[in-house]
Amino acid sequence: MKRYITLAALSAALLSTASGTALAQSAFNRVASFPVALNAPEAEETSSEIITASEDGMLLAYSDSPNGGVGFIDISDPASPQPAGYVDLDGEPTSITIIGDKAFVGVNTSESYTNPSGNLTVLDLASKSVVSTCDLGGQPDSVGRSTDGSLLAIAIENERDEDLNDGVIPQLPAGYLVAFDVKDGNADCAGKRVIDVTGLADIAPSDPEPEFVDINDAGEIVLSVQENNYLIVADAKTGAVVNSFSAGSVDLTNVDTEEEGAFTFDGSLNDVPREPDAVHWLDNDRFVSANEGDYEGGSRGFSIWNKDGTLLWDSGNFVDHMAARLGHYPEKRSGNKGSEPEGLEVAKFGDDTYIFLLLERASMAMVFRDTGGAPEYVQSLPSGIGPEGAVAIPARGLFATANETDLRPDGGVGSHVMIYQLQDGAPAYPQIMTDMNGDRPIGWVALSGLAADDAQPGILYGVNDSFLAMQPSIYTIDANQTPARITKQTVVTRAGAVAQKLDLEGITTDGEGGFWLASEGRTDRVIPHALYHVNADGEIDNEVGFPPALMDNEIRFGSEGITRVGEGPDMVLWIAIQRTWRDDPANTVKLVSYKPSTGEWGAVRYPTEAPETGWVGLSEITAHGDYFYIIERDNQIDDAAKIKRIYRVAASEMQPAELGGDLPVVHKELVHDLIPDLKSTGGYVLDKVEGFTIDAAGTAYAVTDNDGVDDSSGETMFFKVPLN
Repeated sequence: MKRYITLAALSAALLSTASGTALAQSAFNRVASFPVALNAPEAEETSSEIITASEDGMLLAYSDSPNGGVGFIDISDPASPQPAGYVDLDGEPTSITIIGDKAFVGVNTSESYTNPSGNLTVLDLASKSVVSTCDLGGQPDSVGRSTDGSLLAIAIENERDEDLNDGVIPQLPAGYLVAFDVKDGNADCAGKRVIDVTGLADIAPSDPEPEFVDINDAGEIVLSVQENNYLIVADAKTGAVVNSFSAGSVDLTNVDTEEEGAFTFDGSLNDVPREPDAVHWLDNDRFVSANEGDYEGGSRGFSIWNKDGTLLWDSGNFVDHMAARLGHYPEKRSGNKGSEPEGLEVAKFGDDTYIFLLLERASMAMVFRDTGGAPEYVQSLPSGIGPEGAVAIPARGLFATANETDLRPDGGVGSHVMIYQLQDGAPAYPQIMTDMNGDRPIGWVALSGLAADDAQPGILYGVNDSFLAMQPSIYTIDANQTPARITKQTVVTRAGAVAQKLDLEGITTDGEGGFWLASEGRTDRVIPHALYHVNADGEIDNEVGFPPALMDNEIRFGSEGITRVGEGPDMVLWIAIQRTWRDDPANTVKLVSYKPSTGEWGAVRYPTEAPETGWVGLSEITAHGDYFYIIERDNQIDDAAKIKRIYRVAASEMQPAELGGDLPVVHKELVHDLIPDLKSTGGYVLDKVEGFTIDAAGTAYAVTDNDGVDDSSGETMFFKVPLN
């Protein structure tokens, strides 16, 4: 197929604007997050998946498959969304759209994979009641409307059983496409047009599994048939198939293909089927596909097509690379589909047409500007966990994502709808990112400790925790840039090989160009509680294990920060122990001292707040001037989070006593409550504030740990902290 632009030209064009800051006089910024459990407080599990907006842009509606209903959100004030009702349905809602004063919902009522069924349920928005239902004859997936509201299209997937024959198709009955006219505010069920799409695809032509639909202003439906790696254009008014063609395959280089606990981006994938999920028209001739993949492929990107089947443009490896640079790349998905582009929205704001690409596993929305050729990368937005659907409201300058993952049954965060507004100025996110290292990104996640350069203001050092077990690293951070830039990655080594069995949670400079690192330790995983000295190249030249007086009472949660006072033979290292160990009184933890020149150990006790829920412990310790600054936090997230604070202890009180005896209890003074900072970008309160330091000019910085995008949104906040 003829390409509109070469991939080499694409890469150069995209990477030249990759931070987004050079482009933007305006940017989308998140203004609010709505926990959908507010609409269904009694539900064991509730989710937001496909989302739509009323025609006046004041109401959002989303499908909630796990709880079997549709939720509504009042966004008359987008910065303060409010619950606006919930409708229980007799089945599983799969998709939703709104025309006029009605919501049109695809509902799956199938009793089995071999006997699929479903209907189109029509809801009145004012009364939140069912107006009518229309039998679809099979299991619906996507529901789409025309711009003028005169047409509806529904993909009837009749999905396969993934546990049968390894999920390989064909598995009949086949799927198909349905089109309706909309008359007098309702679907014309009697005039339903069933469009046969069997016999078209090269892969399992007898069993098409339609996935996603969109209708252009010419009344043409674009349909993705994901498992069959196929795209179809049909006339919604006549039911005729206008064109159909394979979505083809891609060759990818410099991608991470192994789930080895490290970012490598040195692999290749050859002849990978795109297997597109969401599709969306750009105009009457061009459309976009999000190439998530299903059981055979997934090209980790997105493509722009002409409806005649010409591939105009493909993103190549850009999506995974940018996700890695922003700390959102899901390393545990490297062997499968990487960032997993799934959802799409296209909308015109003023003179600009934007493409919003949802990355399901990276929990991020990427924003591109349509140019007619290679799209222009604008920015990336932090989303909740597992963005599934999105809707733009250009008349109000708004964009919203529905994020389906609900971790509340396991004590985590629930599903959220996130709302963004087009605003003047630079984007608020990212707050930290990396540069490229040649043709590969410097990948990072799970920043767990910070230290400042001894002399250079704004130059900091961070470490990652055991999520990257095969790539323990020291990151050089230039915080004088906006966003802050990770400019260098130094992998920690031992005897010439990458050091293993480390869980780095703290870092401090040694005053001579090297570093001391604190490893938290997990004896159940043979990760020692230990300190490591490394030179400027990251080579371990000294390992110091915890003494028996500590280890006799250890639990899993060990070192969470390290700092230095003094130099040379007078140097003393202080280590913050995260949790109460077996010899600690309730609501106290140890601050442990170690003097490298003599091998002396000691400790004081630090009093923690009593938790309302869960536990409270320490995340960081930093010595500066006459004080030691300490992060104290609970392990709660979102509205349950109560304690995310910086305290300080006078250096004069840090007089360690011998381990195993009575330890003095220091007094603490509250310096700063971090919860307002964690709410400042419109998201939910993140759990893990794990890094804190004060630079050579006295500027304080904090960073959150994103847990490697594993049951986490991947969002990382990096910000300055006022100390006065």
